[in-house]
Amino acid sequence: MNTSTPATFSRRGFLGIAAAAAAVPLLAACAPGGGGGGATGGGSGTLKFWDMPWGPQSYADEAKAIVTGYTPPSGLPSASYQQIQWNNFYQTFSSAIASKTGPAVSSGAGFQAFQFAEQGAIAYADDLIESLRKSGKLEDFLPGTVETMKTPEGYAAVPWQADLRVLWYRKSLLEKAGVEAPTDWASYIEASRALAKNGVYGFGIGAGAGNSVGSQVLLSLMVNNGGGLFDKDQNPDAVTDANIAAMDFVRELIALGAVDPGAASYTADNVFEQWTNKSVGMGWHTAGLQHVLDDDDVVVASPLTAYSGDTGTLGYVNNLMMYTNTPSQEGSEAFLTAYLDDMKVLWDNKLIESLPVMKSIVNSEAFQSDTEWVKIVDEWQPVSKPLSWQAEALFADLAAVDGGQGLQQFTQAILGGQTDSRTALETLQTELETATS
Repeated sequence: MNTSTPATFSRRGFLGIAAAAAAVPLLAACAPGGGGGGATGGGSGTLKFWDMPWGPQSYADEAKAIVTGYTPPSGLPSASYQQIQWNNFYQTFSSAIASKTGPAVSSGAGFQAFQFAEQGAIAYADDLIESLRKSGKLEDFLPGTVETMKTPEGYAAVPWQADLRVLWYRKSLLEKAGVEAPTDWASYIEASRALAKNGVYGFGIGAGAGNSVGSQVLLSLMVNNGGGLFDKDQNPDAVTDANIAAMDFVRELIALGAVDPGAASYTADNVFEQWTNKSVGMGWHTAGLQHVLDDDDVVVASPLTAYSGDTGTLGYVNNLMMYTNTPSQEGSEAFLTAYLDDMKVLWDNKLIESLPVMKSIVNSEAFQSDTEWVKIVDEWQPVSKPLSWQAEALFADLAAVDGGQGLQQFTQAILGGQTDSRTALETLQTELETATS
């Protein structure tokens, strides 16, 4: 699994994936992989930490070293490390939880904790949050990140990384086209028009098999224009003037030749290839695009001002969660506290592409040496909004929305020019209502 994979799957919801897997496996099935941990579950004498492949093998090696190097307080259990592949991960977690052989603590999909909490499998993190508050460590989290974990029943998890959709551009191609980096939607249209004259696409995007970034980009534009998929009461609310205008903006880009005609079928690798061969000059993508491409010619722009006058983008706060099936809840909290203290090395060595949510890591010398990461944290993180926006709190139904087929089909319809914006959003509204009913 390459380093781009976590960007595609890190927030994938459970219900949609489970439904797809029940009919035809989404990807090849796999057994729980990784090192460190044996077959003992969270209810054994060892506290089991399950982690996902958030980067290359060197990421797993370093994460395992953090876990196996953990020295628990007297009387509390030690910890083991096991990496779980994204392939069929829903079945891996759900079956292990049902058989009480699952983890005591894990990373995982962005809405995983909220869904398993409704099933009674998550140990709420309120006591841990209070402990972090008393020690002063809670102040280390970036504004708004801890709050996204709050539910009416308590904190479902603790944040540890942020996955944002941001605008990137290739400097040399804009210079060749004689345009500056856009600052608003109007100048984005003009820059795309100039790029098109040179045979370069101004809106790099794909919505093929396994590529959820495309739908996330369209949602980012809705948020950018002051819209979103839900109202303040968590009800689906896709057919709004703000969302229609955002999709009309995309259709305008398609009409002027800024979008590859095959974009609706492009995988993540197809999109990366377009960036690499310089057929794309601009596009929204993950915060780690420059690292994946390993190309200093690709840099991040500032957030754009939409036609509405708003700025914003879609952001996911991935989290670490605790489970009720644990050898010691006190042990789970002690381990998770230590892991939060020690995980800085993952960003020091640039082993992870998502952004940290802790100020101490952001302010570190290693992080500050990365100009693009710093700009994203300074300019994009403050204007990012969750998938639940306009409702501020996350909720379990987001798993079905994010992991279902409705968003993918909507994106393919827009990029394929198959329908007008309102009709596409009306179809999406119906899908949202079904997923959240």
